[in-house]
Amino acid sequence: MISITKGFGGPLLGALLCLAGTSAWADEATEVAALHAVDQVWLKSYNSGDAATAASLYDEHAVLMAPGAPSAHGREAIRKFLAADMAESAKAGITFHLGDKPDGGTRGDLGWVSGTFSVTDKAGKVIDAGKYLSVSKKVGGKWLYFRDTWNSDGTPAAEAAPKK
Repeated sequence: MISITKGFGGPLLGALLCLAGTSAWADEATEVAALHAVDQVWLKSYNSGDAATAASLYDEHAVLMAPGAPSAHGREAIRKFLAADMAESAKAGITFHLGDKPDGGTRGDLGWVSGTFSVTDKAGKVIDAGKYLSVSKKVGGKWLYFRDTWNSDGTPAAEAAPKK
């Protein structure tokens, strides 16, 4: 049996393995940051009513599973859904916000992001809050949503009806 810890090879090999692990971690952090950046583009697009840009963040075969609506299959169906939803939100004066501590990870060309969101009305009052999960795949060096869903936690605590 050969020991990799004997002689000069042990410390050198250990240092190289540590550097390789650091590089993998740095790559992971970079990829997760890229996934979060896509979420920020989606958020800005949604709140400005730019359905074309938001839809461009989805893979051609993506599925959007919004609460209270049938799933939208494919980029064009997602664009249509988002355009209608964005128009309703704009008319109602609703603004979408993402929480400040999202999570995420990658494995090869697949990645995921999860976090929280809130929705405010014209006065800035929170009218909804919940969580989201998206699965993305890297296509041509660009992260695209492949599956996207969110759901509400229910009526915000301040809005809950009093218990009898």
